[in-house]
Amino acid sequence: MTIRQVKFARVAPVFVAAALALAGCGGSENAGTGTGESGGEQLSGPVVIDGSSTVKPLSATAGELFMEANRGVQVTVATSGTGGGFKKFCAGETDISNASRAITEAEKKLCADKGIKYTELQVANDALTVVVNKDNNWVDCLTVEQLKKIWEPNSKVKNWNEVDPKFPNEPMALYGAGSDSGTFDYFTSAINGKEGASRTDYNPTEDDNITVQGVSGSKGGLGYFGFSYFEENAGKLKALKVDGGKGCVEPSVKTAQDGTYTPLARPLFVYPSDAGLKKKQVEKFAEFYLEKNEEIVKTARFVPLTEEQKKKANEALAALKAQAGGK
Repeated sequence: MTIRQVKFARVAPVFVAAALALAGCGGSENAGTGTGESGGEQLSGPVVIDGSSTVKPLSATAGELFMEANRGVQVTVATSGTGGGFKKFCAGETDISNASRAITEAEKKLCADKGIKYTELQVANDALTVVVNKDNNWVDCLTVEQLKKIWEPNSKVKNWNEVDPKFPNEPMALYGAGSDSGTFDYFTSAINGKEGASRTDYNPTEDDNITVQGVSGSKGGLGYFGFSYFEENAGKLKALKVDGGKGCVEPSVKTAQDGTYTPLARPLFVYPSDAGLKKKQVEKFAEFYLEKNEEIVKTARFVPLTEEQKKKANEALAALKAQAGGK
């Protein structure tokens, strides 16, 4: 089962078809919270989202579907990395922050200092994926220890045979997430044992497409990012299995949900603010995001939530709405 089979731009027809189907369910009244009119008043105004590039396809899909049913609403989704997104969010510049990791203590303090209240909503699961060039025929699986040897601070590994003597003397071109990315934080913590601990002599970027181009353009290339981006580019790249101590496991929907893809399976989040939820269009969009989550995740080709994760997200949103004075 794949998570993301076509490039995000190519699923636009799906947005339209799905949105028309949703809008058609209730005629002019548009059944379902968050669509069409609210209490006789047509929704309008902006919903401003920034943050993780990994979560962007999810929020962009939700935005497209929501705007089809609410023509007066403008949902914008930018990317500045999870950390960069929280900086804007805690400054009150955005309504919702996309995050591929949980908010840090420092970011919590930053928001608290600015009077920004929020809640954490898990909206999907992901399998952070290690990729190599399609023509790489010497490796199908790496252990966590081998990945650490490659990526740990001050690593001197330059060629593949330095990871394993059985590998060829092929130069290793490394690509990965930039330091503002939640993907960087999660990967370094899971592989190197400390968030932010990484060698610095690699090609860092907040744009996963640059990693795709770099790894696909170098026979010895290696990089990492969310599984959806691998599925977009499966014709150019090869995903490696990872051995977290119990054998080699490939990234997939099943292994991300059941926890066997360790240690690189991870949750994906959005963080709405209480100030954002005081705007009717933002409140209804957040409700829509959860109510139509299964369709959104399926369209964007990510790993769905479990029933327990859905319940927790809905409870968290209800609590923030009450705090913000929502109904």
